Amino acid sequence: MRVLLVGSGGREHALAWALARSPRLTALHAAPGNPGIARLGTCHPVRARDAEGLLDLSRSLSADLVVIGPETPLVDGLGDLLRHAGIAVFGPGAGAARIEGSKTFAKEVMAAAGVPAARTLDMPAAPCVVKTDGLAAGKGVVVCHTERELAAGLELVGALGGDIVVEELLEGPEVSLLALCDGLEAVALPPTQDFKRAFDGDMGPNTGGMGSYAPVPGIDAVDVDELLGLVHRPVLAELARRGSPFVGTLFAGLMLTAAGPRVLEFNCRFGDPETQSLLPLLDGDLLEALAAAAAGELAGSSIAATADAAVTVVLAAGDYPAAGDVGVPIAGIEAAERTGALVFHAGTALAGGRVVANGGRVLNITATGGTVRAAREAAYAAADLVSWEGCRRRDDIALAAARGGTVRIR
Repeated sequence: MRVLLVGSGGREHALAWALARSPRLTALHAAPGNPGIARLGTCHPVRARDAEGLLDLSRSLSADLVVIGPETPLVDGLGDLLRHAGIAVFGPGAGAARIEGSKTFAKEVMAAAGVPAARTLDMPAAPCVVKTDGLAAGKGVVVCHTERELAAGLELVGALGGDIVVEELLEGPEVSLLALCDGLEAVALPPTQDFKRAFDGDMGPNTGGMGSYAPVPGIDAVDVDELLGLVHRPVLAELARRGSPFVGTLFAGLMLTAAGPRVLEFNCRFGDPETQSLLPLLDGDLLEALAAAAAGELAGSSIAATADAAVTVVLAAGDYPAAGDVGVPIAGIEAAERTGALVFHAGTALAGGRVVANGGRVLNITATGGTVRAAREAAYAAADLVSWEGCRRRDDIALAAARGGTVRIR
């Protein structure tokens, strides 16, 4: 199969790495891609939001499947444009992608489907959570414990534009559960946890994600199937009823409260950096699964996973999420890869033949091991070898799980 991968971040590099391992792959192309993806396939200078350019590129490449990574082109309707042209797509159309594009719409769908979710507040009052209704690259959420934090949160989220949603503040561990969907069926990937805050101890502003690990200790296959039945399958049925079947990755961000699981948010695509920890654990052909989903043929399918664990550590710019690093040479990538770790490029570029920083989240270091502890030790050992002026990271990714912490659905 000839595959076109849309996007340029760490998620897309991880997808490219997994797709390149498929015996069914005959050619891998990416638009626009990044220096890491360029080692696996051919990159084309077409932006992820250039829908007409991507349509032309798909036709010129005779792409058998287009895999759309980022949320913005999905919400903008790129999947619809390509499908109307007869091109197979893994990624929802605009109608279904509203599950991420509008939190108000997501709540309407969940209410109609009977899916438990965080309660919306009529009036903002601490403690609560303030969110922007639309897309914000993972940064449009502020947790407010005090009235002072609430005032600051309303100002910050208001500056993003669009409507503001205020929800009750729930307590409990957070878990991400991603499922491949073909419009009706859902096939779950291993549960993951990500780390959204900028600094150790879950301090500082929200980011796109500073690290992740999978699977989550304490959540077994029975729990995963229960969550699919509680959350994903009802939402798929409701979206199909509305004439917007969801084909792609339905990502549920869940809070496991004492009263049971509650949905915090939905994403309409693979998570970042959850994907970087998930894909190295899969013991099957990802391309085959994505193609089956795009064709509406997931019924009876499953995706096997190894018994290993994976941990991903994000190496970010010194001022991220406020600002990125641009043009700074990066040292140690090859040394990190020689340890056996995977180095996924997220915000990099080539300058004078050297890899340089070109964004906020610059590199993702992923390692696997027989336990979360072993994977964590390997990931940090590899991360220690990579540096550039201003590089920083969190040092507590997966720490609680490595020390034996577990999670329960209730």
